[in-house]
Amino acid sequence: MNRIVEVNRLNKTYGSETVIKDVSFAIEENKIYGLLGRNGAGKTTIMHMITAQLFPSGGELKVFGENPYENNRVLTRLSFIKESQRYPDFFRIADVLDVAASLYPNWDQNFAEQLIEDFRLPVKRRMKRLSRGMLSSVGIIVGLASRAPLTIFDEPYLGLDAVARNLFYERLIEDYAEHPRTVILSTHLIDEVSNMLEHVILIDNGKILLDEETDSLRGKAFTAVGSTAAVNAFAAGKQLIHQESIGGLASVSVLGELSGADRRQAESQGIELVPVSLQQLIVHLTNGKSSGKVAELG
Repeated sequence: MNRIVEVNRLNKTYGSETVIKDVSFAIEENKIYGLLGRNGAGKTTIMHMITAQLFPSGGELKVFGENPYENNRVLTRLSFIKESQRYPDFFRIADVLDVAASLYPNWDQNFAEQLIEDFRLPVKRRMKRLSRGMLSSVGIIVGLASRAPLTIFDEPYLGLDAVARNLFYERLIEDYAEHPRTVILSTHLIDEVSNMLEHVILIDNGKILLDEETDSLRGKAFTAVGSTAAVNAFAAGKQLIHQESIGGLASVSVLGELSGADRRQAESQGIELVPVSLQQLIVHLTNGKSSGKVAELG
């Protein structure tokens, strides 16, 4: 499969602070990626370098096989929708869409108009008078209707209620099925998008913790709940990513796949086993309290 983005030992420093540390990964064409991590982990910095809004301090970065900086062959194939997007005060929604239509070769005006109706936006209203949710909706419409070969959404849902967020997910999946392209979603609402993501890149403290297909992550961790004594015995020798206890009960989350022996031991000791969701896995891996090395996940 063709690689849309190739990153090799990428670094970004500000003065004496290194915010991206020898990061390497590849983004393949026609897949939906989750670029995940806590606030300040380095996600937005990486997205800004991919979209030529920041220069790397070291390493190699290629987009569509080329250096993206001041390269129209690359930049016209990118759509980067970020939550802090600013617009001229005099711009109306209609003006934003007109500019977008002139920038993106694959722009679909009919799709944009359909999305305007879906999100119930007043096209003649000035951008500076829009609510936070309406601003997010405009960004989503531009990102979807651009049909750019590489489309990046950085926290696209701010201010949107659950109905509007679900509408975004539905329209994204529907249009992606008909017009495949590479999509990168950076979001904290992992449970809401987990079924959409085909690949996860998890960043923590400027480094890659996970770079795996989503299917391979399912079943990689589980939680055991039961009496403290039974759970402690069950957890012995296992890699724990979370543990807590209340009274005589204990709960541990284990990184690793369940074996037949584990299931039999749990059943005999009255221990309940439940899968760890993708969001729970990422929370546990980035809270700084897990034991062992994440590299053992594979």
